[in-house]
Amino acid sequence: MRLFGLLAATAVLSGCTTAQIESAKVQPTEQPQPHLPAAAPLDKIASDYVQLTLALGEKEPGYVDAYYGPEYWAEAAKTDPRDMQELGEAIGDLTQQLKMLSASDDPMAEARKRFLAAQLQAAQTRHAMMQGKKLPFRNEAEKLFGVSPDPRPLSDFDPVLEEIERLAPGEGPLSERVAAFESGYIIPKDRLKLVFDTAIAECKARTDQYFDLPEGENFKMEFVTGKSWSGYNYYQGNFQSLIQINTDLPIFIGRAVDLGCHEGYPGHHVYNMLLEQNLTRSRGWLEYYVYPLYSPQSLIAEGSANYGIELAFSGQERLNYERDVLYPLAGLDPDTAAAYWALQIAKQALKGARMTIAQQYLDGEISREESIALNQKYQLVSAKRAAQMTDFTEQYRSYVINYGLGMEMVRDWIEDEGDSPVWRWKAMEALLSQPILPEDLLGEMVSDPAN
Repeated sequence: MRLFGLLAATAVLSGCTTAQIESAKVQPTEQPQPHLPAAAPLDKIASDYVQLTLALGEKEPGYVDAYYGPEYWAEAAKTDPRDMQELGEAIGDLTQQLKMLSASDDPMAEARKRFLAAQLQAAQTRHAMMQGKKLPFRNEAEKLFGVSPDPRPLSDFDPVLEEIERLAPGEGPLSERVAAFESGYIIPKDRLKLVFDTAIAECKARTDQYFDLPEGENFKMEFVTGKSWSGYNYYQGNFQSLIQINTDLPIFIGRAVDLGCHEGYPGHHVYNMLLEQNLTRSRGWLEYYVYPLYSPQSLIAEGSANYGIELAFSGQERLNYERDVLYPLAGLDPDTAAAYWALQIAKQALKGARMTIAQQYLDGEISREESIALNQKYQLVSAKRAAQMTDFTEQYRSYVINYGLGMEMVRDWIEDEGDSPVWRWKAMEALLSQPILPEDLLGEMVSDPAN
């Protein structure tokens, strides 16, 4: 039986915090605490894992993407820090404790053990990287995110560039011609909030047709600068998020739906809410109080957030919505929407090139200047945006695999389950509510991810 069928049969299908955003943090109300046997070994391991992750987060800003557990655990990580040797020993000890647990006939308990083992393997890898260890791109990605990528040669993308040449004819480099064309589709800064509020509301409405979203769920949106990313969701717990949109560079009209779905509905905001609702609250699984960024959980999170865009807006549906609703709000000419959309569809075939460029740069095969030039050529972006993409690679390294490869894996898994919209949304809900690992999306079951 496919893992989706197994988990769906047992699932309840209802329905980061950092110092930089502490002042904007939505304070959660008192949450119902799980009633668990004090001596349950797996629950004790989960509790220790959360506190270990918080301690690691004190060694690397941004390592903890989200936390909504007891405040005194977060305080203890700050006031009673552990050194790197102690943290390494704690990772090894928890991994060994997991191995020693007896097998269970409860599939959800076994899935939970596999999840914790995979998260601990990633923690062990990141712990070594914090101390200066360098790994080849593919090896690093596999140990952190649970899948070994296979970057394609950049020459594979040359035919795509040739096709786009026909969409943007003229003189000069193709990237400059594309940038000149797209400059007519920038959302004016004084209309950003209106356009994004409208787009996110539509993303939510489409998600709400299929999911029972938790009562009282909400988000706060901020526009920020000085980031290497275009958007970020900081989950606050209690079904609240802080969504930040980076305005360092011009924001094109298509990014409103992209970021509305990816950061909000049915993306990161919904993913974290369903984990809190179905696993932390309903099952008392404390390990989901914390989300370490460098872990297999991120491939599921980013892959599902990207796939959620096309799940919520099929091609023609999205064109119609942007043309009829968002273009007028942004003061753009709706009659030109089809031409812009055709270019964006063509550019989607270039997404895999970003992973190849990141691999070459991180493995020392190309320089920073070459990375910027290749991003400009194969992502068809301006020099400033290409530099921002290289900044992201420097900061987050192999994390880049989670967007393109993650989306492909999620899409294949969900669409293999059925072709009706209702069934795909139900498969998506199961994916967002369960301890599923990247290897499960490939149909592979590894008995012990910690090995």
